[in-house]
Amino acid sequence: MSRTLPETLAAPDVDLLSPMLNKEGDSWTADYQGLTLRTALQPIFSISHKRVVGYEALIRAFDNDNAAVLPLHLFGLPTSSAENLLLDRLCRYLHIRNYTGFHDQLNWLFLNVSPQVVTSGTQSDSFFGQLLEKTGLPPHRIVMEIVEQPTDDADRLRETVAYYQKLGCLTAIDDFGAGHSNFERIWNLSPDIVKLDRKLLTRATEDHRARQILNGIVSLLHQSGCLVLLEGVETRDQALIAIDAGVDFVQGFYFRKPSTLLADIPTQADDFDHLLSEYKSQSQVRRDPTQQLTQFFTGYFQATIEKLNQGMAMPQACAQLLGHPTVSRCYLVDNKGVQIDDTLVSDAMANSLDPRFRPLESTTSADWYRQQYLRQAIAQPERLQVTTPYLCITGAYMCVTLSLGYYYRGELRVLCCDILANPTDGIRRQG
Repeated sequence: MSRTLPETLAAPDVDLLSPMLNKEGDSWTADYQGLTLRTALQPIFSISHKRVVGYEALIRAFDNDNAAVLPLHLFGLPTSSAENLLLDRLCRYLHIRNYTGFHDQLNWLFLNVSPQVVTSGTQSDSFFGQLLEKTGLPPHRIVMEIVEQPTDDADRLRETVAYYQKLGCLTAIDDFGAGHSNFERIWNLSPDIVKLDRKLLTRATEDHRARQILNGIVSLLHQSGCLVLLEGVETRDQALIAIDAGVDFVQGFYFRKPSTLLADIPTQADDFDHLLSEYKSQSQVRRDPTQQLTQFFTGYFQATIEKLNQGMAMPQACAQLLGHPTVSRCYLVDNKGVQIDDTLVSDAMANSLDPRFRPLESTTSADWYRQQYLRQAIAQPERLQVTTPYLCITGAYMCVTLSLGYYYRGELRVLCCDILANPTDGIRRQG
């Protein structure tokens, strides 16, 4: 028989919600408007640890015939803020009651909390403190997930997040990368964990540039003091993208689907050793071209520097380098990182320069000291340096820079050479 609370009850506490829970074997269920609610757990894995470090609790609803009810329909049932609050608290109560009897008593429980409930509830959600006290679940094992979306009361949201943090829980921003994401929310709320929206992963799967952006977002979040979880991992390729992006945790159907059979949920991952071995193999393949570039162009650089030391002018000394089909530019820099004369552009690049970036073409006296390849060449003269692909400011195309420090009449200079990361970039950008 279904048990409900009066609609006028605005803030149901633990004792008033308790009659809605039922013990069913080793787990608990809850009654809500004629439906049976169950806890489903989806494991969250640490890539480095190669094991489960937490579980996201998800609600599953079933009708009287034990047919599944879509979550969208379940959360569409409340018709008031009071009913929203009741359902939210009932779900959290059910999840924590089930988790206290779960076989894994080490790792985190990720709980979703509705932003509407957060901002409409009391300033400090005393219900949650009561719930932890009643069930005996330590707050440090809880990660409170807040969906990333705009709110009419940012101050109340910040106060509520601070309450959970003060209580001893971790906090997480969910769906970062969706429509309303911004780093201001990260700075204001200071979450412990940021969950990246799966759309970022979908785009990274389809577009190499989106993959680079994903890697950059992860790096920025780490610099903001947040651990990063990538959800929605459904394929092996996406798992490898997640590993390469540097995220800390992964979640998705590729590793484990959510399950209401709580006793059967494993704590170990099956595939991480193979995944990491494959990643290492792919990473080694990606490093090899760098080594090949160094080996291939060392002779070119030595011949060019020999001509420069003999007093030959830059255009003649660099003619062989610039004649190579992948080389776009050559330029000379002093020991302070300041460019000597203007950049030499290959004939192929000169014919495909994008006029939209003409203001950036002249680089006489430009200061390149901020660039890592320049500092490395100054610190390690007579050793050819090579970068990973990056966006060249002089033409807004992806390039790789080779740089070699050498001595000219007792003064250190650096010969630099840009190579197109994609040989068609210079032409394609005009299209």
